[in-house]
Amino acid sequence: MSEPGYFSDHSMARRVMRKRAVGLTYGQRALVVGAVHPLLYVGTAENTEHRMTPYTRLSLTGHLFEAVFLGSKAEADRALAFTTNKHAKVRGALPEDAGPHHPAGTGYSALDPHLMYMTMAFTFDSAEVMYDLLVRTLTDGEREGLYQDYVRWAELFGMPADAAPGSYPEFRASFDAYLASDELFLTDEARLVGSYLAGQRVPYPQRMPMQQVTSAFFLLVQGSLPPRIRQMYGMRWGLADQVAYRALAQAVRTAHVATPLVPPVLRSTLAGPSAPVYKLVSRREHQLVTKGRPSMPGVDPRNWVERNSA
Repeated sequence: MSEPGYFSDHSMARRVMRKRAVGLTYGQRALVVGAVHPLLYVGTAENTEHRMTPYTRLSLTGHLFEAVFLGSKAEADRALAFTTNKHAKVRGALPEDAGPHHPAGTGYSALDPHLMYMTMAFTFDSAEVMYDLLVRTLTDGEREGLYQDYVRWAELFGMPADAAPGSYPEFRASFDAYLASDELFLTDEARLVGSYLAGQRVPYPQRMPMQQVTSAFFLLVQGSLPPRIRQMYGMRWGLADQVAYRALAQAVRTAHVATPLVPPVLRSTLAGPSAPVYKLVSRREHQLVTKGRPSMPGVDPRNWVERNSA
């Protein structure tokens, strides 16, 4: 790094986010799990230019987040200014009931401290889960350090510090309680888009080996989801899926532990920013949209109604 950033090279945030296995999976997982929060999902969906191209939105979000985590202060400040400008316009109300806790008319705003915190919570939780799964198990001290880095990261985006629990144990207790509560709800659109991002709704075929690579990412994302979240999406998950998921995750972990034994051509893929890789996936969406085809297979973009029954 030629210029310092908001996080040092030795910070837990950089140590975790530089692992490409984390960078390429945590964002998808965070969006899939975060879709169960109606205010977050609807607020984003109603105010994005990429409603029908979720991977394009994921690519943009990944680029902005990595600019703050891994970039210089100048790069981070540009990303923060861009996001602040976008968020200033995000406000509205739920157009229909979204479960008992979110009746139609419930207001949302990107500047709401609690919604800022929940965005951080879903993102941090996914980064933590994917690092534990694909790299190595964090120590208690590292886990606390990573959490505090994420709180600082959210503060840079405008979240008041007191919107988040003060320590990792407090966060874990409250967030796990939230995931077990009756507040979770998937709107029809959230279920559709989340299924697409998790690979349950198989995207259009891709050439080998890209098809194998994306299938592996989908397996890791689906397997890492809390069982309740998989059930809410109606995902089928059996013993064969679990065995394949565990074997793949262990293979990725082994590659990180035994890095010197990994061929140089593969070693270079283990670390570095992930945003450029997202562009490869979003490119397919742009090609489909340009040709007038829906980016999500079997979906009518005019009314979000599936053309074919499951």
